[in-house]
Amino acid sequence: MEFNIRRLNKEDYSTLVKWWDAWPNWQAPPETFLPDTGFIVEKNNIGIVACYVYMTNSKAALLEWIVSNPEYRESDRKDAIILLIQAVERVLKDQGIVHVFTIGRHKGLINIHKELNWMVDENPSYEIVKNL
Repeated sequence: MEFNIRRLNKEDYSTLVKWWDAWPNWQAPPETFLPDTGFIVEKNNIGIVACYVYMTNSKAALLEWIVSNPEYRESDRKDAIILLIQAVERVLKDQGIVHVFTIGRHKGLINIHKELNWMVDENPSYEIVKNL
């Protein structure tokens, strides 16, 4: 069976929270922190990897919160991640977006972005958030 990619819906959030909580040193973002736009890659109705996309009033978007199913043990997880990123790129390009930005610390995910010709700044940076 081939991969299927679809938009995330409200019901997917509880599944993604389980994924985030299962990975060491990760904490699920509050649902109020997430945009309406998100995507998930599935195979045989099993979710493999998902992300959210923050749209702006500029020609830029933020691809964030990439998380994969820690129980998915097939060898094609990397292929699913690549499909997800490339699908988001196509959707954004079709909407007139010129720049896509992301934040990452997971070495494997950073390397995938490099393979897909994303520029990776090697200087560390920090996510800075204030809850109002």
